[in-house]
Amino acid sequence: MEASQDITERWLRRPLPLFGELDADGYQALGLKVGLEIHQQLLTERKLFCRCPAGRYDNGEHHAEILRHMRPTLSEMGEYDGTALMEFKTRKDIVYLLNQETVCTYEMDDAPPFEIDPVALDRSIAIAILLGCNIVGEVHITRKQYLDGSIPTGFQRTAIVGTDGDVPFQGRTVHIRQVSIEEDSCREVSDRGHLRTYRTDRLGMPLVEMVTDPDMHTPGEAAAMGQLLRWLCRVSGLVRTGPGAARQDVNVSVSGSTRIEIKGVPNLRSIPRLVHNEAVRQRSLLAIGAELRRRKVSGDSLPERYWDVTSVVRGTDCQFVQKAVAQGASVLAVSLPGFGGLLGVHTQPHTTFFKEFSDRIRVVACLDELPNVLASTQEGVSLASSEWEKIAKTCGATADVPILVVWGPHRDAVTAAQEVVLRAVDAVAGVPSETRQALDDGTTGFERILPGPDRMYPDTDLPPIPIDDPRLEHIREGLTERPWERGERLVALGVGNDLAERLSRHRAYDLFLYLHSRLAGHHRLSATGLASLLLDRHCPRPPDPVTSRDWWEDIIDRITRSEILPEGVYSNDDQPPAMATTAEGRRSFTAAWATLPHRGPTEPTHRELWAMGHVMQTLRGRVAGQTVRTWVKEGLA
Repeated sequence: MEASQDITERWLRRPLPLFGELDADGYQALGLKVGLEIHQQLLTERKLFCRCPAGRYDNGEHHAEILRHMRPTLSEMGEYDGTALMEFKTRKDIVYLLNQETVCTYEMDDAPPFEIDPVALDRSIAIAILLGCNIVGEVHITRKQYLDGSIPTGFQRTAIVGTDGDVPFQGRTVHIRQVSIEEDSCREVSDRGHLRTYRTDRLGMPLVEMVTDPDMHTPGEAAAMGQLLRWLCRVSGLVRTGPGAARQDVNVSVSGSTRIEIKGVPNLRSIPRLVHNEAVRQRSLLAIGAELRRRKVSGDSLPERYWDVTSVVRGTDCQFVQKAVAQGASVLAVSLPGFGGLLGVHTQPHTTFFKEFSDRIRVVACLDELPNVLASTQEGVSLASSEWEKIAKTCGATADVPILVVWGPHRDAVTAAQEVVLRAVDAVAGVPSETRQALDDGTTGFERILPGPDRMYPDTDLPPIPIDDPRLEHIREGLTERPWERGERLVALGVGNDLAERLSRHRAYDLFLYLHSRLAGHHRLSATGLASLLLDRHCPRPPDPVTSRDWWEDIIDRITRSEILPEGVYSNDDQPPAMATTAEGRRSFTAAWATLPHRGPTEPTHRELWAMGHVMQTLRGRVAGQTVRTWVKEGLA
């Protein structure tokens, strides 16, 4: 085991391990833990607490706009949630675009809620059962504060329906902490400065949320577990599919760190790179924190103030600062004693510790036009060295102390300077608890402080809902097999493992079971062969899905009667070609062989494959491939 100082030095002085460079042992050394929160829209006709239609989108049309400002409220224990206070500091104007076909007064908190949609509730319970959860005896609706404006009421109605489930995963089990039903939020249209705009068509649609324990220990495991939960939802037939119907949050931590939530990961393919980059970011921040403590830096040693240096930079040649000052901006400076040499430490690919400050300023102070902060230690476009010297003198800082300068409308600049101090204090502890956004390059950026329990409180508008045994029994009667149960059944029927995994989550699964029962062990089409036919995307399909079972049943009958070959189904025609008699096939082969070019590969194996490809252009689907191979070998002998 490396000494603590050695680990700190390694993470501060050496390049970060890139995605793909760490194996399972490398992530184990980091102490990586990953948990998932998968959100999936439930397939219902109406929204969760009103009668508005679900699944209908505005396509850009709206009939009214509403402006709101959010304020935090006290929890049941008389405390404010830290996230709510942070959102309040942003002083956002929230604009909602309303379409009369998709939203009503309930979503605007101008009318009480209807009782919860029973179809949505039953479907969320069904998914909880499929995940092996214990179902609650009573469903209690609670409110969860959201002051980012994504829900106009300022809170989301949510309820736990199941707890303590288990899912088989790669030879072990992953624990499902809880399954909840909740309202979906608005769709964000834009977020610039102090103005954020939302579209409300998605608002209030029923969601099921599945939360796992942090039981995944590599980025690949996290993505694979997400796929498993996605497949379970899809094969259940209880959820919506398509763009925006599913979203996932990923919780990441390493040894010595706290939980970080990566919010709104757009797709499962993004998870591995995001998890890796967040893990190395946390390890880098831990190393920075250890180095600061070694230097005797603490929250008390950092100055809790800022200095107005507007007059110092009024004649600067730095264009973006010059432009801001000309528009009346205030320029404030904060000194960071003990931070020498640390602002440039890489925390993620192409990202340094300095960006942690910039992100806080962008989100909390709403100074989102970049660059929004300058450091006295940074290279590139900056203030003149003489200006930095004057700023250092104003702050009372020595030459080895980094100084950060922010600018903007005075109130925003003050908020930015305060956030610099707060982030510097957080750096001493190591990794602050945050919700972070997934960026397109696979890195993460600050979104808000991680919410705590103080944002949850009971909903007094809705009574508890008892879940009795007859209701549970009715739900269980309609359940489908789980994907892993389907896979086991397919393997038992003779389907190969790879095909069984694909077919277990495919819509053709039920059709396979029906058609397989018609094979009666016929030697011409094995279970694996049937599965291949149903899964091959190049295989023709009947134009009317309603008649697909009849179409396939006729195909299977003709194969078992030796009228067509299984490979003939891959022809471009809606009906496969009839199987040739031996005499007909031999005559066709002789004709095709006569057109074989004189030139071709000389190596025996390659020449055989080349000849097979030539004659099969004529014989494919009419003569068995093994028979053609025998004739080709005879012709080459």
